[in-house]
Amino acid sequence: MFYYLLKYVVLGPLLKLVFRPRIEGLEHVPASGPAIVAGNHLSFADHFLMPAMLKRRITFLAKAEYFTGPGVKGRLTAFFFRSAGQIPVDRSGKEAGRTAIREGLKVLREGELLGIYPEGTRSHDGRLYKGKVGVAVMALTAGCPVVPCAMIGTFEAQPPGKVVPRIRPVTIRFGEPLDFSRYAGMEQEKAVLRAVTDEIVYAILHLSGQEYVDEYAAVVKERAAAERARERRFPRAPLS
Repeated sequence: MFYYLLKYVVLGPLLKLVFRPRIEGLEHVPASGPAIVAGNHLSFADHFLMPAMLKRRITFLAKAEYFTGPGVKGRLTAFFFRSAGQIPVDRSGKEAGRTAIREGLKVLREGELLGIYPEGTRSHDGRLYKGKVGVAVMALTAGCPVVPCAMIGTFEAQPPGKVVPRIRPVTIRFGEPLDFSRYAGMEQEKAVLRAVTDEIVYAILHLSGQEYVDEYAAVVKERAAAERARERRFPRAPLS
């Protein structure tokens, strides 16, 4: 009930007013049955904009940090995500990927829409990064279509670290569903999983027009953070 209250009464109308989203290809989202909507991830606003525009309910696998934050803000954030039906996933440790897959498959077995960001984290610079194979495992195991989705303009409206978004229009673009039934029963084959994942990410890239980076976003973020730490510890001498 809280999900639909947010969608139609509270958050949905507000998001439409602030972002004035343009929706393209909505007819590609199946009207019923299990399906995965796989999108790029540029902004915190992505979690709410896409669900607000879809006719069907969609459940996202959200990082566990959204549910465990300290203080009043943390409790409010956790309440918000839980009430909206989002599923917390611990991304640390060896079991993280398997846990996410199990939770995602539960949603698909119930005939619902599952939202996934194949990159595994928000892009810190607006580029599209290499996808993780969990989306392929779920698509092949559930035998469901994957609808690619591109969020365009949300990075400029609310980049990472910006709390209050800029008022500017964005576009949400859905592509034709991808059918991977030709790989049925091959969800244990690493080469197949990589091929399926790359096909999904390429479809997102085609819709979004982003620059592609053939590395995992988390790895690039860690490398950038380590470089910043080194610069703070050993600042460069100013040029004379």
